[in-house]
Amino acid sequence: MTEFSLDRSNIPGVVLAGGRSSRMGRDKAAVLLGGRSLLDHAIARLAPQVLALAVNADAPGKDGIPLVPDRVPGKAGPMAGIHAAMAHAARFPGVSHVVTVSIDSPFFPADLVVRLAAAVDGPGRIATAASKGRGHPVFGLWPVALADDLETWIATDEKRRVRDFLLRHDATEVVFPLHPMRASALDPFFNINTPDDLVEAEHWLEALGG
Repeated sequence: MTEFSLDRSNIPGVVLAGGRSSRMGRDKAAVLLGGRSLLDHAIARLAPQVLALAVNADAPGKDGIPLVPDRVPGKAGPMAGIHAAMAHAARFPGVSHVVTVSIDSPFFPADLVVRLAAAVDGPGRIATAASKGRGHPVFGLWPVALADDLETWIATDEKRRVRDFLLRHDATEVVFPLHPMRASALDPFFNINTPDDLVEAEHWLEALGG
């Protein structure tokens, strides 16, 4: 058997920005943090880590960056965005995996892709992020070959929970440390779901010097 080696320079990335944003009350991609949109924060953080970048959303995103809408109709949740990412990445020659990140976590690690890739020991292995005792499965490295299986699962599974899909496959969780700050520590996967979260994120951004 040939030993599998993931080419870390050949991993495309997709920002998941197609959520309903019901608790925020407006499209998260356009929400401003430190004078920049959450979409801009996600792009700036992910772009240096990947071969190519796209955005999973229904509406136009950023000039020059491909838009990858859900292929599964009916707002089927984050797994529909991950499916769209898999299908999009399969177009790139020699690509085995695609990384996904969420629009609402602007502080995700700058070494996210490297660390997830280090945990992938086979073409079917999924690697997802965790921190502070909690999993963050939408921050994951996904085999593009699972696109058909995922599409079928979305159509037949009523709950469509990311963790339930992970249980069907070889999946590894990679634990990321908290970011030390002067008075406390920042969870790199801190996510902005409400206006109050946005206020807290502004304080974190200021503390980080951003």
